[in-house]
Amino acid sequence: MIMLSRLTILLLLSITLSCSNKELIKPGEPIDSAYEKSITFYEKEEYSDAAYGFDLVTRMGRGTSYAKEAQFLLAESYFKNKQYLLAASEYERFISYYPQDERREEVEFNRALSYYQQSPRYRLDQGPTMRAIELFQLFNNSYPNSTFIEESAQKIDQLRNKLARKTYESGQFYLRTLRYKAAVIYFDQTLDLYPETQWAESALLKIIETYVSYAEQSIQSKQLERYNLAVENYEKFLQLFPQSTLRGEVESHYLQAISEMQKLETVASTN
Repeated sequence: MIMLSRLTILLLLSITLSCSNKELIKPGEPIDSAYEKSITFYEKEEYSDAAYGFDLVTRMGRGTSYAKEAQFLLAESYFKNKQYLLAASEYERFISYYPQDERREEVEFNRALSYYQQSPRYRLDQGPTMRAIELFQLFNNSYPNSTFIEESAQKIDQLRNKLARKTYESGQFYLRTLRYKAAVIYFDQTLDLYPETQWAESALLKIIETYVSYAEQSIQSKQLERYNLAVENYEKFLQLFPQSTLRGEVESHYLQAISEMQKLETVASTN
């Protein structure tokens, strides 16, 4: 009985391996057969095997309709397998080889999405983030009536918020380490480069806070100038964000600056 069970298992295994071997793309296989097997892998969502097959077809069938379809599906296989770096490269190749293809709009959008998916946490290098923004903006300019335009705009907003946060957090770091000039530079960049993001308002608040703290740590001859910069930025804040929920905190820094300026002016008038 045990021997019979073992023979049954071996038979099933042999049948399974035989079926599996039939699906494999072999060296020298006709291009139409290799393509059809790759399609089968793709439809079964076996994207690694599909990508391997489509890559072979693009090499074997250059100049044929098989190669064109394989190039598109190669990029799609990598994208669906979350291999976004490879997907971006293959979408680029498709655009280069087949610039007049009717799927170019979709391909350009997916190329941008491939970089979007590579965008790391804000603390890390933002090269893919900036590339994704560039490609989404290019897409919007090229296809203003696209059905993807709204999603593209949303992705740009998300990515710009990430860049704004990275710049803002750099300012926070310098403020914490009492390097006030550097802190102001980064908070200013946040406000100037990303004025539409959620970080712009907080950055201007931090500029006011930074100048107040900087003045407190300065020699007396420099204090009035730096408190005055805090006041100027307070007035700028009221103009840019009149309905801000940060108004109370801003007012607190402003009143502190005014109070200290009055003390300095009193001291100056008695000397």
